[in-house]
Amino acid sequence: MPMLDVTSVLEIADDARVRANVVRLAAAQALTGANSAVIFATGSIVGATLAPDMSLATVPLSMYVLGLAAGTLPTGAISRRFGRRAAFVIGTGLGTLTGLIGSYAILHGSFALFCVATFLGGLYGAVAQSYRFAAADGASAAYRPKAVSWVMAGGVFAGVLGPQLVQWTMDVWQPYLFAFSFLVQAAVALVAMGIVAGVDMPRPAPADLHGGRPLLTIVTQPRFIAAALCGVIAYPMMNLVMTSAPLAMKMCGLSVSDSNFGIQWHIVAMYGPSFFTGALIARFGAPKVVAAGLLLEAGAAGIGISGITAMHFWATLIVLGVGWNFSFIGASALVLETHRPQERNKVQAFNDFLVFGMMAIGSFSSGQLLANYGWPVVNMVVFPPVALGLVVLSLVSWARRRRARLEAAMGEFPDAV
Repeated sequence: MPMLDVTSVLEIADDARVRANVVRLAAAQALTGANSAVIFATGSIVGATLAPDMSLATVPLSMYVLGLAAGTLPTGAISRRFGRRAAFVIGTGLGTLTGLIGSYAILHGSFALFCVATFLGGLYGAVAQSYRFAAADGASAAYRPKAVSWVMAGGVFAGVLGPQLVQWTMDVWQPYLFAFSFLVQAAVALVAMGIVAGVDMPRPAPADLHGGRPLLTIVTQPRFIAAALCGVIAYPMMNLVMTSAPLAMKMCGLSVSDSNFGIQWHIVAMYGPSFFTGALIARFGAPKVVAAGLLLEAGAAGIGISGITAMHFWATLIVLGVGWNFSFIGASALVLETHRPQERNKVQAFNDFLVFGMMAIGSFSSGQLLANYGWPVVNMVVFPPVALGLVVLSLVSWARRRRARLEAAMGEFPDAV
């Protein structure tokens, strides 16, 4: 009788558990994405209404991004100490508070309180960003990119749910535009809490709490540097253009419905390719997919510069979304190649801290850029960082291939990490 490959059997069993988690996490991603969709569709418009100065209109969106940055390291620490499920439940609780406080702030005309609400929404979003990494926990190496990709695909439904939620509810409590939208968003976060509470992710083993290499050793690997840099470029550049677009459309005389439509299809474009992004990574490799994504983001900026009709804005947002999908999921897959299982929480949290910390810095300048220099300049800012990312990614990939060829010539095998 043929001998049983125990490793293969264990991997199959683990992948079956991972697939069950992926379904729940994809559903949670869809509902959590409604949180960010509501904030991005309404934040700058509400900000322009409540803020004492037009240049502060995008501050609520910047507070959301600041929350993303502030929540990444605590999310990693909670996941490492108490397990990912505990972090997920806490995050959905924060999402509920986001909706309740946001609605109250609009009803009472408080700009400061609305910024508090969007900051809490950012904390909720920071927890949700770990869904993609959680999906790969325990998966075989071959299934990891697909697990990440399928969870991100849940965002497609967020692209439909969030903007439509805004469209259906924005006028319910006239004259308080969007107040009821945030109340409904709180209810959606409660539904998400019920879903993530059933995720099968046991608490970490005691040996995993202190194991692994020092963080500095891991993050100074060229592979990690390239992955983190590409994430730092892909997400903040997308965020810069996306947060400015609704207000820019209003300044150009376009309607709120036009803005909602653009944000809706932008979110669909952000997550729709996830159904096949994992397969593209498996076939062509993460670096090539990341490079394609960065080039698409640059292309979106070029469309944005070329005109200010509704079609130009919609095309910009759609191409921008696809570019973000390729570059961000590809960069996330690269991060998974740089750490060992017991190192995952601290490395993944540090990566997200870099990404969203840079987003927070850049986001506070988006309102100033738009108010003082206009929509074309917002798009022009995209080009230099994208060029830098492509150069660094190419150099690291070339060095890795060269090292592999040298080791093969010497009859040795390259390291796994």
